[in-house]
Amino acid sequence: MRTLGRLLIGLIMVLVALWGYFTKTEVNPVTGEKQRVSLTAEEEVTLGVKSAPEMASQFGGLHPDEQVQQTVKRIGQRLVQQSDASRSPYTFNFHVLADPNTVNAFALPGGQIFITMGLLKRLKTEDQLAGVLGHEIGHIIGRHSAEQMAKQELMQGLAGAATVALADPSSPATSAYIAQYVANIVGLKYGREDELESDDFGVKYMIQTGYDPNALLDVMRVLEKAAGGQRQMEFLSTHPSPANRNQRIKEAITKYTEANPAGVNPPS
Repeated sequence: MRTLGRLLIGLIMVLVALWGYFTKTEVNPVTGEKQRVSLTAEEEVTLGVKSAPEMASQFGGLHPDEQVQQTVKRIGQRLVQQSDASRSPYTFNFHVLADPNTVNAFALPGGQIFITMGLLKRLKTEDQLAGVLGHEIGHIIGRHSAEQMAKQELMQGLAGAATVALADPSSPATSAYIAQYVANIVGLKYGREDELESDDFGVKYMIQTGYDPNALLDVMRVLEKAAGGQRQMEFLSTHPSPANRNQRIKEAITKYTEANPAGVNPPS
């Protein structure tokens, strides 16, 4: 009877988690895609603005060189204003973080985009910088943070249901660990898909704005070199393997170049 009761409670928790997830549906104003998100566009903007100072503080604050800041802002705003991203409800802001060692860029919900000095100093051309910023703009346009939050809430609900339904009275900690581990592994898949979609957005926006999207392939080489060849297997990484990512970028370049014949040369 106790086992049956646990299974019944677990089933109810699953239904509640699924109902909560599938009722969080909105249409993306740029892509027209139906998405399940935990935040409205207004809430994304508020969360991003409130989180921006904390993001900066974790990477040594903002870089003090105002000319550097303005250069990044200029390129970022060009990408937004002259591409489909201009149709989004977000107000984009671009920031250079002072951290000279971390090689990365980040996008907070609602339009806050950051690039570390550690990555910026490794980029050789404006097109390469546009590739990085275009990719991060893609995360925001794709509403990836809001989608991830909705998916995490679903996975937490399902993991909690599994913990209740499959609880082993002699080893409750083990059951909880397994349920959470499975939820985490499933969640990683969404991260890889988001990265590939952001690459696609980045290529599209670069072409629409007049930048050479082949520079995004150069950025991949910069990131791979910075990683020193130390990568996890793709299945256990939130980022796709460089080979897979490069191939998808080349396909996007060909796709959007054909749609815009006045654009750039196809990738070699």
